[in-house]
Amino acid sequence: MNDELEPTVRIRQLKRDKVNFVLENVDLAFANSLRRVMMADLPTVAIDMVEVEMNTTVLPDEFIAHRLGMIPLVSANCDEAMRYTRDCTCISSCAYCSIILMLNVTCHEAITMDITSNHLEVMPMTDFDEGGEELTKRGQDFGHPVGKNQPNVPPILICKIRKGQELRVKCIAKKGIAKEHAKWSPCSAVAFEYDPYNKFRHTSYWFEVDEKAEWPVGENGREEDPPRDDEEFDFNAKPRKFYFDVETDGSLGPQEVVMKGLSELQKKLANLILGLKSQPEVDMLTGGDQTGMDTSVAPATGGGWGDNIGGGGGSGGWGGSSSPRPGAGGWGNSPGTGGSAWGGGAAGWGSPQQQSNGWNV
Repeated sequence: MNDELEPTVRIRQLKRDKVNFVLENVDLAFANSLRRVMMADLPTVAIDMVEVEMNTTVLPDEFIAHRLGMIPLVSANCDEAMRYTRDCTCISSCAYCSIILMLNVTCHEAITMDITSNHLEVMPMTDFDEGGEELTKRGQDFGHPVGKNQPNVPPILICKIRKGQELRVKCIAKKGIAKEHAKWSPCSAVAFEYDPYNKFRHTSYWFEVDEKAEWPVGENGREEDPPRDDEEFDFNAKPRKFYFDVETDGSLGPQEVVMKGLSELQKKLANLILGLKSQPEVDMLTGGDQTGMDTSVAPATGGGWGDNIGGGGGSGGWGGSSSPRPGAGGWGNSPGTGGSAWGGGAAGWGSPQQQSNGWNV
C-alpha cells in the first residue's frame, strides 16, 4: 500500500540556518542519496587562493590561509550567479568567476587585537570584458562573510595580534562543490533517523541490565506507534519514513539547500537514464535537440552498461565502443584502443594537455 503513495515532505521546524522535516513514502537509498547530495553536490563560494603581502603575526601563512578558506561566504543563488573557473573564458580570474576580498589589519595599541571575518572587505570588480547575466543575479551581500556586521551573529576569529604586528592578505573566492574540498559544503551537519523503536532490528543494542532504560527512545518516537510485545517480526518490512535534520553554515539557507538538493538529485538520475538509453531512444526523447542536457555519459549502443573497455566489441553486456567520450576536458581517449596507455600515450595515464587557461588533465 505504501508503494503506491506519493512521496511527501512535512516540515516540523524551520529556522534561519536549520530545518527539521519528515520525508515519507521513499526508500532508504533515496533518503541517503538526498543527504549526500545536500552535503557534497551543491555549489557555494569559498576563498580558494590567498596572496600574503605582509604577515608578522605568530601564525604561519599556511595556517592563516586554511582558516580563511573555511570562512563561509554568502552564496545565495550561486549556481546561476557565478561561473566555475573551468567554464570561464578569462585567464585566471574575473568578475564572473571570482570575488576578491582584502584583509588589512594593524595593531597600534598595547592590547591583544582580534582579527575576525568582519575585517574582510569585498573589493569591487572592474573587468567586465564580456556580457553576462551572472552579476545581475547576485544579492547585495553575495560573497561577504556570513553574519558580517550583524549584531546577533559573532564573527569568526582568524588570529590575534599585538602592538606592531600586521596582517595584509588578498583573497580570491571561487565557486566549487564539497566533492572538491569540504570548505564548499553549505551544510555543517545533515542527519536522518528512521525506525526509532528499532522494529527492523537494524541496530544491535548493547546493554548491561535494562535495554529500554539504557537506550531511551528519542523525540521521533512520538511519530510512530510503539511495538507490541507479542508482535511478530516482519522480515520483508522496509523503512518508509525518515526524520531529517539539516543545519547549514549560513552560506545557503536551509530551504535552498533542500530544494536544490532535490533538483540536483533529479538531474543526476535523468543523466543516468539518458546514458543507459540507445541513440534512437535519446533522439526520440529529446526531439533531436540535446541543448542544455548533460551528455557526458555516452548512450549505450549495444544494450549493455557502457562501451568497449578491453577492445572487444559485442552486441550486449559490456561491449560497444569507447565509454568515456574523447574530447577536450574529458577523460582522454578510449581504453584499449592502442598502445598500453589509458589516455592514448605510450605509457601511464597520458600526459595533460596544455590549454589557454591552464592544464587540462
